[in-house]
Amino acid sequence: MPYDRTNIFAKILRGDIPCVKVYEDDHTLAFMDVMPQAEGHTLVVPKEDAENIFELSPDSAAHVMRTAQKVAKAVKTATGASGVMLMQLNGKAAGQSVFHIHMHVIPRQHGLELGFHERDMVSADVLEPIAARIRAALSS
Repeated sequence: MPYDRTNIFAKILRGDIPCVKVYEDDHTLAFMDVMPQAEGHTLVVPKEDAENIFELSPDSAAHVMRTAQKVAKAVKTATGASGVMLMQLNGKAAGQSVFHIHMHVIPRQHGLELGFHERDMVSADVLEPIAARIRAALSS
């Protein structure tokens, strides 16, 4: 099946839909998940059109991992998390719901359960202060 350029992440990458951006370079974009599983849940997406890891070029995969590492450090600092979980899903059976490859960066705290994904949407007004802390951590 060919890549669907109408998926929400493709629209965000084109600027058709707004996002709460925390980082961008020539190859990747990182922004707040609007249905976060934890405060600071951030997504890293490549700018290459690819549905999953099997379609992503090795060069873009390397860029995604570099950005995920950079963003994960900033998320950990900004949230005071004791750990960070990186998650990347491929295919509906694995739980992928947006068919543009992406990496989840989810801060973790001892004793706090993850929220359900795709259940509750959070507004940009709520996400922006967290994003500002992450951006500040990226700048330091």
